[in-house]
Amino acid sequence: MSKAKVSAEEKRKRLADIFYETKDFFQLKELEKIAPKTKGIVERTVKEVLESLVVDNIVTCEKIGVSNYYWSFPSTAYQTRKRKIDELESDIRKLREKKTEVDATIQREKASREGSDNREALLEELKNAQATNRELVDELRKYQDNDPALLVAKTKAANIAKEAANRWTENIFAVQSYVSNNFNISTSDFNKQFNIPEDFDTIP
Repeated sequence: MSKAKVSAEEKRKRLADIFYETKDFFQLKELEKIAPKTKGIVERTVKEVLESLVVDNIVTCEKIGVSNYYWSFPSTAYQTRKRKIDELESDIRKLREKKTEVDATIQREKASREGSDNREALLEELKNAQATNRELVDELRKYQDNDPALLVAKTKAANIAKEAANRWTENIFAVQSYVSNNFNISTSDFNKQFNIPEDFDTIP
């Protein structure tokens, strides 16, 4: 019947137990003899397992003369585990802080996107207002060119058209003011973007 395979982590635990139980110093060749007999660790794997414990600061290695000596005490393992726990807790705190920052950024982006949607609606309304305003102005000019005999009948219609044009002009000014206050766009830039002349104003 074949022996059950021992995991790498179990080998590390068994090898560390040799130090904890004996509270002694060892050289590699001594551990290669002890570990197979007392802990069931294959001799050829002892060095690799030992080096992994040294890397993780569970076992201490010091060169004395021409030989390397290894040792570890329960307090050493405790301090190593505590240090690792502290590092992990620090990483968790940093990740939580990062998550908070990311959540805040997402909320800002959502708010910005909502503002952008509102801005697009306002600008579309502005374009419609401009188009209507141009039509009304053209209508007024057409009335001015008509036969004098029809002037009396069309004066009233002209006044109505003028009032409507002025209302749309005021609407444009209102949108212009809203966009300027809420989206940090200057009046000059606003006028340039929508081809509004500098002398744009209500009809007297």
